[in-house]
Amino acid sequence: MHKWVMLQRPAAALPSTPEQLGRRARRAWLLFAAIVLAIATAALYGAGLYGRTTELGTLAAQGRTDANLKVALLRAVLESPRALPLLLSEDQQVRDALSQKSAAAIDVLNRKLEGLVSGTKASVLYVIGTDGLAIASSNWREPISFVGNDYRFRDYFSGAMQAGTAEYFALGNVSKRPGLYISRRVGDAAAPLGVVVVKAEFDQLETDWHEANRPAYVSDEKGVVLITSVPSWRFMTATPLAGPDLAAIQNSQQFGDAPLMPLPITRPQALSPDVSIVHAVTPGGSDAEYLRLSTPVPSTPWRLDYLVPAEAPIAAAVREMRLLALGVVVPLLGLAAYLLWRRQSGQMRIAAEQAARTELERRVVERTEDLSRARDRLQAEISGHRSTEAKLQVVQQDLVQANRLAILGQVAAGVAHEINQPVATIRAYADNARTFLDRKQTAPAEENLGAIAALTERIGTITEELKAFARKGRTAAEPVELRDVIEGAVVLLKSRFAGRLDALAIDLPPPALKVMGNRVRLEQVLINLFQNALEALEGRDDAKVRVSVEETADGVTVGVSDNGPGIPPGILKLLFTPFNTSKEKGLGLGLVISKDIVADYGGRIEVSSDDSGTRFTIHLLKAA
Repeated sequence: MHKWVMLQRPAAALPSTPEQLGRRARRAWLLFAAIVLAIATAALYGAGLYGRTTELGTLAAQGRTDANLKVALLRAVLESPRALPLLLSEDQQVRDALSQKSAAAIDVLNRKLEGLVSGTKASVLYVIGTDGLAIASSNWREPISFVGNDYRFRDYFSGAMQAGTAEYFALGNVSKRPGLYISRRVGDAAAPLGVVVVKAEFDQLETDWHEANRPAYVSDEKGVVLITSVPSWRFMTATPLAGPDLAAIQNSQQFGDAPLMPLPITRPQALSPDVSIVHAVTPGGSDAEYLRLSTPVPSTPWRLDYLVPAEAPIAAAVREMRLLALGVVVPLLGLAAYLLWRRQSGQMRIAAEQAARTELERRVVERTEDLSRARDRLQAEISGHRSTEAKLQVVQQDLVQANRLAILGQVAAGVAHEINQPVATIRAYADNARTFLDRKQTAPAEENLGAIAALTERIGTITEELKAFARKGRTAAEPVELRDVIEGAVVLLKSRFAGRLDALAIDLPPPALKVMGNRVRLEQVLINLFQNALEALEGRDDAKVRVSVEETADGVTVGVSDNGPGIPPGILKLLFTPFNTSKEKGLGLGLVISKDIVADYGGRIEVSSDDSGTRFTIHLLKAA
């Protein structure tokens, strides 16, 4: 009785049943789905944040360059008129007109100012006496002449009289045109003779800024917009003015009757001291997101603010980064799902096999127990029936042997699946051979025996192929038909250059001509060269790309030539350098990769180009 008791296992030692594993698998997939959702959400959020941050940095760098250029142009416009008051304050004719105030001296000065303003970027030049009345002006002939007007209330007059020089941006009380008034006192502080004033206007500068289609504006120390590419923003304020400041500016009539309303710029979000994200409404447009860059204007108390449209570039960058993140995350999650499924499938298979073995062992144990009890009863009842006991022992051994064979059959099931067909064929050939031998036909019997030997080799081949299936390795260079490579490259280009492949004139090589390489990688080289040639000929009626093949003493050359405009010398010199390209959206890697592929197979690429076209020559090793 002790033999079958030893075959029993404790309940705690039994593995999980298929039903238990199924419940665990469902819970595992629910957990996996939650993890996938969390990872996908985090990846999309992180990619969007990274794309936005990166694009903002790019826009800020580009915008800072543009803003610095605008500041430089503004300074250039300012420097020229600033020199005129300095020179005229020392001019003798100006001093004579202010001191004598004779009609002759004033007439000479009027004509001189008129000549000076036509040769400079100044809007108007005029001279004011100590009483604040203009005695001469470059526009003395015009109906809106400044001569005789009282400018005592203007800060640029009082400032020049007190400090010697002043600059004041205001709306002209006569011309009603805004501009910068630059003034300088004539004579010393103890005995002043008057003030020379030049007015600089910025119409051309504002027009140039407007053509860039990106809002830009210059504001003074109080935040009032003085110069802007958006005319309706002039004399608006960057921030709301306090009551006393607003009243003081309106009383001075510096900007006429402008209401000094705040700019339509809201929701500023600072990224750095001089960079921020804002929302602005431009004339004829809707609320949009902009990147605002602020920079001081040297030699003035002004600041220039430059708005770069950010909504569309940021959205494109975020979309691109999220697609890239999905391209990385989705395959990884798919691989994780496959590995989880494979692990669970393996566990289910092992559990099913273990359950089957346990059931068989249980039945063997039960049968053995029954036989043992029957044997004990027979021994107690008939002590002389030794033969019956021997038969029982034989039956018991047969059951153990059957158990072993069942386990062996389960192990061999996988191999039998692969060699089942060859074995069946061997059986058929063996039956045929026996029939032929019975008929004394030895020749067909030998033929069948040879087939049986071949099939046994095939069984060995099946096992070798299964081993090879699990192995991975890199394919070395091998003989490839060059004709197939060229035709394959043309087929792959059909979808992109539909209707334009007529420009390809290909002299196909004979099918027997083979080179050393790999078909897919060589097709990649030809696709690069065909694509470059067709893109260089885009829009030309006489476009022609000729492909020729020539056998040489040491190999095979493939020529790809076009009748395009040629490659510029600066590009040609660095043609096989990474990231060197003349295409707007190119990366400059196609020819570098092509050169490396050809070099891997012992070849090289040469190029020649002039105004009549470009020719690439590929040298390949000929297959023996």
